[in-house]
Amino acid sequence: MDSLIAAAGRALTAGDVLGALKHVGWREDPAALALRGIAMAQLGDYARARDLLKRAARGFGPREPLARARCVVAEAEVALALREFTASPQRLDDAAQALATRGDHANARHAQLIALRRHLLLGRLDTARAALGALDLEGAPAAHHALAALAAAEIALRSLRTREARSAVLRAQAAATQARIPALSAEIAQVESLLQRPAARILHAGHEQPVTLDEVEALLASGTLVVDAVRHAVRDTAGVESFARRPVLFALLRALAAGWPGDVERHALIARVFRTREPDETHRARLRVEIGRLRRLLSPFADITATARGFLLSPHGTRGVMVLAPPVEGEQGVLHGLLADGMAWSTSALALATGDSQRSVQRALAAMEAAGQVRAIGRARAQRWVAPPLAGFTTILLLPATPPSA
Repeated sequence: MDSLIAAAGRALTAGDVLGALKHVGWREDPAALALRGIAMAQLGDYARARDLLKRAARGFGPREPLARARCVVAEAEVALALREFTASPQRLDDAAQALATRGDHANARHAQLIALRRHLLLGRLDTARAALGALDLEGAPAAHHALAALAAAEIALRSLRTREARSAVLRAQAAATQARIPALSAEIAQVESLLQRPAARILHAGHEQPVTLDEVEALLASGTLVVDAVRHAVRDTAGVESFARRPVLFALLRALAAGWPGDVERHALIARVFRTREPDETHRARLRVEIGRLRRLLSPFADITATARGFLLSPHGTRGVMVLAPPVEGEQGVLHGLLADGMAWSTSALALATGDSQRSVQRALAAMEAAGQVRAIGRARAQRWVAPPLAGFTTILLLPATPPSA
């Protein structure tokens, strides 16, 4: 390795992109191309970065497996920034193994951190938690400690363990200060702000109140019967019943919870759930059937009793009832959460992260575009979707928190 390549590598490690380019910006050899690609990625020119890294990998050839593995890791990081998940994760795992076998433990660890971040973006929290636990940080640079703590903070936030998240943020801040990388410190500050901003709304007895993640965690631990419209479930300290695949029953449950402590008229329930203003006997019969199904599912949590004008939700014991509503209503909540990171997502990446089909995601995006909530950039395979941040709220509770089926 010549002195210019070594100097450029040190500059990139320290976050000095322009300094690195001064050393290798005019060179076309594979090592210089790889460093230029990494520099372009740090400057946000991901398309140029990907092209340079591919050229570098071709230039190294099969006789330089260590250099090629480093290019694979850099390409994976660029793909992550571009929200492209089409490449097989096994390729990155193989590169990490090749680097570790040849003694390049720093880049092998970096590959593991990229894989960890990929799991988080796709909502695979259990896999991300296992990957974080398997990460060996002994002798790691401060930047790697910061990235690992940042991942731990995000896992804790999305699992609603705010005390654990705060502890991880403090560790990340300390490591980032030692690393002296401004971009990393800015990312940690952004995660810290998630703890300060409202994340959901509480609907109770006709009143609405924004709540932070701390307050959501406290609510779920309070013993109150919570109708969780974020995850489409009903919760109390005894357990959780998911209604994710029962939209009609959940709509009924939410309407009854919103009307608590009073009852809700049959006509209002039919209009809310079946979306008709002129109910007939078939709607009333269907309402009775759906109420019966809901009553059976809710039996561990509450009773549903018929009244003269409608139905009444009665939680067991003296507990109250609250609705935990998302910061934005609608069926596209998960898409709002994913697009809120400010990056441009492809339809295929969104489908993989949500676990839905591409056709379903396309229909949802078309509806959001018509409502002015998202916009498309590019065409055909290069088309990407972006959205403005949601004013005043964090969308972290909208992100997928369980492994999607895809």
